[in-house]
Amino acid sequence: MGITSALVLYAVFWFMTWLIVLPIRVQTQGDLGQIVPGTHAGAPEHHHLKKKAWITTGVAFVLWAIAVVVITSGWISVRDFDWFNRMG
Repeated sequence: MGITSALVLYAVFWFMTWLIVLPIRVQTQGDLGQIVPGTHAGAPEHHHLKKKAWITTGVAFVLWAIAVVVITSGWISVRDFDWFNRMG
């Protein structure tokens, strides 16, 4: 695995984890009963983005490290997904 492919794999893990972590513990204006005129009641009031970014970075790194070990060790290869025996 090259450096570029490792960075792309980490970016994929990071953004997928970010999309999972983002809606956790969001307090909306409607939940708090303090709706600002002109905004939607579902607009976030307390979103904790910095904390979520750190959590995302840590979780994504662990998942990425596991994936890198599996890929570089050869436990799973492309030939394992050749269900129709086209690679010969």
